[in-house]
Amino acid sequence: MKHGDVTYRRRNPLRGRSAASLAGLLAVAALVSGCGIRTTSVPVDAGAAPSRVPCRLSASDVATRSPDSVGAEVYLVCASQLVTVDRPMPPDAVGGKPVEVARALLAEVQRAPSAGERRAGFTTAVPAGLRVDPSRGGDPAGTLRLSSQPEDLSAEALAQLVCTYAESESLVRDGSVVLGGPGDYPPRGYLCTSQTKSRPGDLATPEALPLD
Repeated sequence: MKHGDVTYRRRNPLRGRSAASLAGLLAVAALVSGCGIRTTSVPVDAGAAPSRVPCRLSASDVATRSPDSVGAEVYLVCASQLVTVDRPMPPDAVGGKPVEVARALLAEVQRAPSAGERRAGFTTAVPAGLRVDPSRGGDPAGTLRLSSQPEDLSAEALAQLVCTYAESESLVRDGSVVLGGPGDYPPRGYLCTSQTKSRPGDLATPEALPLD
């Protein structure tokens, strides 16, 4: 539009607004890059946060062993894994009949962790009321009968028991621990694998083998 010798041009409000927005975005980008932060449009999975649970007993928390006792390794749960702790046991409980050894080890994994073990992050999932009985007629050699069906236990509890029993030569048959329940279901052989120890809660049961 002309008025005399002067020409007037109408400003485009959208163009000014776009320029202001662009300037704002550039300023934000400059601030972000100045802080050393790189932006990304892809979600980043940094993995699980590192655990601060030590899963290791200090020297002062290790149980004092009497001269006539022997050490037995039992598996407890710590930081969602199975970790061994050394428990003192009477010699006759370790060198006795298989069912006596099984009962002594069961009592240890059932026992509530000591104050030192709790501080280190140890817990147990094995129920206090669980019992172990000898095999029945027709069971494979070395069978242990539990008062609950093995598969009815929690994954962590069964893994604890199987891996603890697997540490005892008298309770292992062809590399597996043979467990049955109170019912008529046939016993099965259970393996304690590295996967069982590292992810006991992710497995339905420790790897089980049908027996002939």
